[in-house]
Amino acid sequence: MSHAEVVRVYSTYQDPDFESPWQSVAPRGSTGSGVFVAPQRILTGAHVVANATFVQVQKQSDPKKVTARVVAISHDCDLALLEIDDKSFARGIKPAVIGELPRPRDDVQVVGYPIGGEEVSITEGVVSRIEVQRYEHSQRHLLAVTVDAAINEGNSGGPVYARGKVVGIAFQALHDAENIGEMVPGPIMKKFLEGVKKQKPPEVPGIGITTQPLENPALRAHLGMRPRDTGVLVTAVQFGSSAWGQLEVGDVLMELDGLRIADNGTVRYRGRYRCQFDAVIGDHHIGDVVQARVLRRGRPKDVALEMQAMLWLVPRTEYDRRPMWFLFGGLVFQRLTAEFLRNWGEHWWDKAPKELLHLYYSGLRKPEQQEVVVLAQVLADAVNVGYEAFHNDVVVSVQGEKPVDMADFVRLMDAAKGEVVLKLSSGAIVLLDADAARAAEARILQRYHVPGDRSSDLPPPRGARRRRRTA
Repeated sequence: MSHAEVVRVYSTYQDPDFESPWQSVAPRGSTGSGVFVAPQRILTGAHVVANATFVQVQKQSDPKKVTARVVAISHDCDLALLEIDDKSFARGIKPAVIGELPRPRDDVQVVGYPIGGEEVSITEGVVSRIEVQRYEHSQRHLLAVTVDAAINEGNSGGPVYARGKVVGIAFQALHDAENIGEMVPGPIMKKFLEGVKKQKPPEVPGIGITTQPLENPALRAHLGMRPRDTGVLVTAVQFGSSAWGQLEVGDVLMELDGLRIADNGTVRYRGRYRCQFDAVIGDHHIGDVVQARVLRRGRPKDVALEMQAMLWLVPRTEYDRRPMWFLFGGLVFQRLTAEFLRNWGEHWWDKAPKELLHLYYSGLRKPEQQEVVVLAQVLADAVNVGYEAFHNDVVVSVQGEKPVDMADFVRLMDAAKGEVVLKLSSGAIVLLDADAARAAEARILQRYHVPGDRSSDLPPPRGARRRRRTA
């Protein structure tokens, strides 16, 4: 096969700077691969075009590049759909056909443009595993296929073939293994493209629960489970998620979408594959209704879950979005997100403050706390002398009131008069005179070259001039 439908993708991207959230880092470029799945439309990986400012594609053995637009992107499942306006570019190219989920030991071919050459590259291997994996790009746990074939830099976003059909999109290599990589499988690709056609939200929904296995006989008996009952124990429910108001802490989740959940949290997916029950969610769009069966206080109960976007107290990796920030008296506040934690470098999960990591891994989103506000840094000034050490500390309260989210925090700060008292999770107290802090704003903005006092996604204070806001 000539694989004329496989193209190289060039992306110029500009990431936000979470240390100075009012600006971006310098533009950079990267390459990946993609495949025609319809006339004028190319499927690739979301990570290939994340934060992209300019995208081009190029056919094999053709020096010409044409501009492409991102028409749909799902960072959750690491897929993006590009469209090109130059009709002559795709002339004579037959779009690839998307196949079904392959079987273990099936032969596959990874096709793309790895760095180090100009021509298309084909590496062969076999399917070794089909199970739920953590997608590095989004930190979501979704169905993935592991292949014993090299996925090198530049291959990402390219197709994986089996029996002449595309059965996956290459999305990550395993760093501690040689010539082993993972691909987004055909069912998730089909669901993404179907959602684009039906104009569904691009996010992969999530149930929004934390569970534990039920293999202990004493715990099973305590929950009223019979010998033939199986399932997992619901230990937490995230506010605003699909499960909120439907599942309760203490429920035994026994079935989901018609599949029986084993005591170790696995289901027999598609009648063949034993994998974590999370795999079921990849088959649905936001707004779909999924049936579940639970054991609640010893009695079985059927519940209907309307699928919502996955919600955490600390949002996982966010792309194509500027940071949310607010400045008051030289104090810079941000939401706690995974991207903020990446300020601590490549091994941020070992280097970031333990309290912030605990909130990331175990924080529970509640009606009264839907985001975490962090005092991220202090821009030194006479008005905030003595508070320089209180950076990367969580804001507990403003004037004795706990902020629900970042927008609520800003509302409290804008309304504050006289002494503004912030309590931080370390126990520290930050007290500022509201009038003095606001009077210092102009000199602080000028001294540190900050274009305004807040990001554009936060509402301005009443009567504020728009020049104080930043894009």
